[in-house]
Amino acid sequence: MSDIKKVSETAGVSIATVSRTFSSPDIVSQKTRAKVQKAAKELGYHPNSLARNFRVQRSYSIIALVPDMTNPFFARVIGGLEKAANNRGYTLLLGNTGHNIEIEKKYANLAQTSLVDGIIQLSAHYPLECEPSLRKIPLVNICECFNEPNVPQVIFDNVGGARAIMKLLLEKQHRNIGIVTGPNESPLNEERIKGCEEALYEYGIKLDPDNMYTGDFTFEEGYRAADIFLKRETKPTAIFCFNDEMAIGSMKRIKEDGLRVPHDMSVAGFDDIHFAAYSDPPLTTVAQPAEAFGEPALNFLCDQIDRTRDNQNYNAPERKILPYELVIRDSVATCAKN
Repeated sequence: MSDIKKVSETAGVSIATVSRTFSSPDIVSQKTRAKVQKAAKELGYHPNSLARNFRVQRSYSIIALVPDMTNPFFARVIGGLEKAANNRGYTLLLGNTGHNIEIEKKYANLAQTSLVDGIIQLSAHYPLECEPSLRKIPLVNICECFNEPNVPQVIFDNVGGARAIMKLLLEKQHRNIGIVTGPNESPLNEERIKGCEEALYEYGIKLDPDNMYTGDFTFEEGYRAADIFLKRETKPTAIFCFNDEMAIGSMKRIKEDGLRVPHDMSVAGFDDIHFAAYSDPPLTTVAQPAEAFGEPALNFLCDQIDRTRDNQNYNAPERKILPYELVIRDSVATCAKN
């Protein structure tokens, strides 16, 4: 084992800089941090984290509350959060909540006991016991966002993404379009429905509730939705699913009837998960920059953590909207029936 003096000599910096690198990495330049961390690794130096945390009244850990860790989209979001947390000198802890509000509150209580310095909430529930306007715990809401103006948010342009997919289908002459939504309580579900309505309105068409199926973002629900659409006397010529898993499930059921995608029925998804490019056929979808949630989320959270430590008030809550990208592959074609 080595000591802090040897690390400072090897890195060519002062002992105080080495100390700051491990105790307050956000105030040390990235170049200097890299030199110190390299020297520490070479010398086998490990700072006393417990002593440091007690001294500065921080745990240097944050927790992300994840609705479903088996969901490929959330896995990519977690990757972005972990990279951003590491760059800031924080350890990212994960709480798999299963959309259960009580489990979310249990994990959120870790911040009450100073086991974590802040919370990143990935679902549309406010997880703390106190009123949002009175909260003292750093909190950022990303992905599925709740309507709370006192909490910073990083969100995706769900309206624009859904509008782009629907416009593509309409441009391909599809008029009878089945829509497979997510759960009714999800705010992103409402936003994607709004995007569909806006696209249809441009073509003088009203959204038909009979052409909508409420799913839950799983492969199985996409399969069931397609099964219901296929049993109708007048089948839709295209299906738009509010995530890629449901779209892939729909394609499986369509092909079981001997129909071809997209020649007999087009299918589009949302998210651009890794599997989307390798489905049969490759899926037309909307790409969300899942990894890009991490950096702005950590910026918002660390700003709150610093202000809490310094007994300062928060700035006006911020909101960042991430852009979408329409990814056109082989699962959508011009409607053959028009």
